[in-house]
Amino acid sequence: MADLPPLNALRVFDAVARHGNLTRAAAELNMTQSAVSYQVKLLEGFAGGPLFQRLARGVVLTERGRMVAPTVQKSFADLRAAFGQLRHGDEQLLVISTMHTIASSWLAPRLGKLQLAHPGLAVRLDVTSDLVDFTQSSTDVAIRSGKGHWPGLASHLLMDQTFTPVASPAYLAREGRPATPRDVLDHVLVAPSDDWWPLWFEAAGIPGPLTIRRPGIDVETQQMTARVAAAGNGIALLTPGFAQDELDAGLLVRLFDIEASAQSSYFLVYPETSAKRRKIALFRDWILAEAGRR
Repeated sequence: MADLPPLNALRVFDAVARHGNLTRAAAELNMTQSAVSYQVKLLEGFAGGPLFQRLARGVVLTERGRMVAPTVQKSFADLRAAFGQLRHGDEQLLVISTMHTIASSWLAPRLGKLQLAHPGLAVRLDVTSDLVDFTQSSTDVAIRSGKGHWPGLASHLLMDQTFTPVASPAYLAREGRPATPRDVLDHVLVAPSDDWWPLWFEAAGIPGPLTIRRPGIDVETQQMTARVAAAGNGIALLTPGFAQDELDAGLLVRLFDIEASAQSSYFLVYPETSAKRRKIALFRDWILAEAGRR
């Protein structure tokens, strides 16, 4: 008996395990569902038992399937990384995935410095709120918000996700500066429905429920929040690092020394298998220095 099952059967197993659905796996692999089922049965015969439990709306891994899935997925990830490097000759192109806020408010203004430091390195910035699947994309590195623990990924802390209220001098001249944190409730708040406001008031010693006395201005991103506040339209909660230029220029003013935390941070992440790639090492060292982490 062969020591290894057919590669195509392993490829099918990987897709079905990721999707939990034969139809979606078949679509990804450009195969019929019956062909996918055949490959699964072939692999289960090789493994000596069922790898999936069939449910009404899909499949889930059995204990036997859970034993081999991580190894199979890591092996395919390693193969993709190795052949991707050969196929693209892409040590000169770095693909970065990150969310809109950190891209526009922090990373994008610094990319010129990266290319001055490493003029042979081209950069493509993919802005998305979705978590990138490194095994299914050409993305090299990503910046994620979270606790820093993602299986199979190396992660490096860039900055903590803290926030504090700011306003423009024009707004404060017109409306008056709040003398205490509680006075902030009497002002126009930018993004008043943001979950960060209760966290900041609690950090300031003002537990909920909160009564915001004036209509606010709802926006979706920190970049928009900063612009609304800098235009003199209200008090905003911002991560200081994302508004440092505005703070340094006096366009925005911190109202209190109190900062609150969302209990998450921003991390640079990439597959552990890619840690020694030159372009990733260059970017890692550069961005950690920019973030003041080395």
